[in-house]
Amino acid sequence: MSNIERPLSPHLQVYKWQLTMALSIVHRVTGFGLAVGAVALTWWLLAAVNGEDAYQQFQACAHSFIGQLFLFGWVWAFAFHFLNGIRHLVWDTGKWLDLKSAYASGYVVAAGSFIAAGAIWFAAGY
Repeated sequence: MSNIERPLSPHLQVYKWQLTMALSIVHRVTGFGLAVGAVALTWWLLAAVNGEDAYQQFQACAHSFIGQLFLFGWVWAFAFHFLNGIRHLVWDTGKWLDLKSAYASGYVVAAGSFIAAGAIWFAAGY
């Protein structure tokens, strides 16, 4: 067998960054972040079941600066993933597929995710 030199598939360094590319990558990253956040949610539920000491330990961690940062990131990831998921559902109907609409809906998702996360954060009393 000879070793055939085949060209590699272009990677992120080759392509010019575009909004649609960035939102696709962020959608995947937020999906992973939501899975990690589900582990933290499970920790919270287990702490609540295991008594006051376990719950106070969780609360101390959740109310620390790092805990608050993680929680806001999780809320933002949820808002982004949710809004971008709706965007994809609209695309599945065959709408908003032209370049102008794809960019407009992308900007709405990006801005809307921060607005929604801030509104949830404010409504929760943080």
